[in-house]
Amino acid sequence: MSRGSPILETVTLHVPFRVVKRGGRKEMQLPKGAVQPQRMDNTLVKALARAFRWKRMLESGEFATIAELAEREGIAPSYMTRVLRLTLLAPDIVEAILDGRQGTEVTLARLMETPPVDWAEQRVALQCTTATDQIHPGTGFCATL
Repeated sequence: MSRGSPILETVTLHVPFRVVKRGGRKEMQLPKGAVQPQRMDNTLVKALARAFRWKRMLESGEFATIAELAEREGIAPSYMTRVLRLTLLAPDIVEAILDGRQGTEVTLARLMETPPVDWAEQRVALQCTTATDQIHPGTGFCATL
């Protein structure tokens, strides 16, 4: 492709946003009313995958105890236990995380706290904690609207 002459028509696009730090990462925060694209949290997805893989290994009898499996994986049994708790999340919460529809307040650290056993209570516990967040009508989770 040759560049004979410059293009005379130039399009300038103005996109208002702010850069905010969230969990050690920088994110773009769009103004109110702007539609944010779905964003999958790779850390959460990876933790869920590990949790369900470990659960399957324990249930199949491949490993008799969490301690035995943790030793093979080279991690502390207490950490494995906290990650395994993710398998107790309501299916719609897991689905929302895998689809990137979870709110900004849904973090791995928050999910690894001892979650309520009741799925309805989990949904309430993961609801909004900041004034700018609201319950997303489609998912029932906290989302910046």
